[in-house]
Amino acid sequence: MTTLSTIGAGNIGFNVAKAAVQAGYDVVLSNSRGPETLADKVAELGERARAATVEEAAAAGDMVLVAVPLHAIDQVPGDALVGKIVIDANNYYPQRDERIQALDTNALTTSELVQAHLKAARIVKAFNHIYAAQIPTDGQPAGSDGRRALAVAGDDAEAKARVVEFLDTLGFDAVDLGPLSESWRIERDTPGYGPRMTAAELADVTAGTERIKQL
Repeated sequence: MTTLSTIGAGNIGFNVAKAAVQAGYDVVLSNSRGPETLADKVAELGERARAATVEEAAAAGDMVLVAVPLHAIDQVPGDALVGKIVIDANNYYPQRDERIQALDTNALTTSELVQAHLKAARIVKAFNHIYAAQIPTDGQPAGSDGRRALAVAGDDAEAKARVVEFLDTLGFDAVDLGPLSESWRIERDTPGYGPRMTAAELADVTAGTERIKQL
């Protein structure tokens, strides 16, 4: 992979882009307000970054990070992401997103909800349980003592492997939670959500996590 695109250039989108540029990737930023609103962020990221429309960014990316509020996921153009590896960094916050029954009752995970909208994309859950500012600062070389791990989940094995490789280049180990249906193990309010952990610690914590209903 040489190009990462983001749909959404807020805290998560921008900081993943920053880490990607540091690791030598080209980056295309996009948001719902248009590329002209991203000039300052592109300038901060430097010559490897540019801004584009959402559709242009989706076409340009070898991998596309979707980091928009969950209530806005319906505005992400599914047709532009057919066959693309899409990293889903979404979390469900009812006070922001309003109540979503399928999530409140555990009928779906947030990533399954994203997959249901982006039907032909290859969704991989990642980056949803780390504070945004730590993404470009916490990476370490492979084999480092105490190297931080991030969880991934996905139904497409090849897409998931590509995201694991991407995480490694950014300086993180990966813990594979399995399919998207298991991504609840790292959703909001779970023990693995937020704290810095090694791969062994994160694997142990997520394996022992119990699922509770939102209501």
